[in-house]
Amino acid sequence: MSNHSTHTHKPEKEKVRIMFNDIAHKYDFLNHFLSAGIDIRWRKKVRKLLTNKKHQRILDIATGTGDLAIELSKLNPEYIVGIDIAVEMLEIGKVKIRNKKLDNIIELKEGDAENLEFNDNSFDAITVAFGVRNFETLQKGLKEMYRVLDKGGIVAILEFSKPKAFPFKQLYNFYSRFILPVMGKMVSKSSAAYTYLPESVQGFAEDKAFLVELEKAGFINAKQNRLTVGIATLYSASK
Repeated sequence: MSNHSTHTHKPEKEKVRIMFNDIAHKYDFLNHFLSAGIDIRWRKKVRKLLTNKKHQRILDIATGTGDLAIELSKLNPEYIVGIDIAVEMLEIGKVKIRNKKLDNIIELKEGDAENLEFNDNSFDAITVAFGVRNFETLQKGLKEMYRVLDKGGIVAILEFSKPKAFPFKQLYNFYSRFILPVMGKMVSKSSAAYTYLPESVQGFAEDKAFLVELEKAGFINAKQNRLTVGIATLYSASK
């Protein structure tokens, strides 16, 4: 029976899963390297966004190797659950979490953002770092997040965006089209992953369009904060 369930995924989700499993062993290095370490600062901003209120139960979707979950453990929550569809990434994350002695707080497991296995109102904070643009059906994923978020809870979504101002816009386009795929391929042997990245950022509904998507899913107080000349944006909303 278990074999059957994997075939219900559309090929798109399967492609994303395979790709991230392929680059799992180099993912952390590439993340920090290709963003010149700024990704670490961005995660801190997610944590700071959650500091104004005590969040006991946190869900980190598309957790990858657990970097954001580890950062969020500084909030001293009761527990954090991190889910991802790429098991190879989770395995690396589990080792990191054990080494940091955080396995009593953080649990990583395989899970699909668009079919969350949690009860309604299970979490008082939900985070996603660089994952929503990989959702196959954005609304489905957002509605699931809304469902499992408790009333008064907050959702914080960190996502790549496209700089708008000269010369950053031009530099970014050049970097993502030419440099990123080449560097990604040199290090990870997967050119698909790093041509996919700029393409998925290009295709993503950002800014106002994404705030509208959040509201459509039921969230209120949707806001955004563009970071680092607009390379990334931190969105937040509540229920």
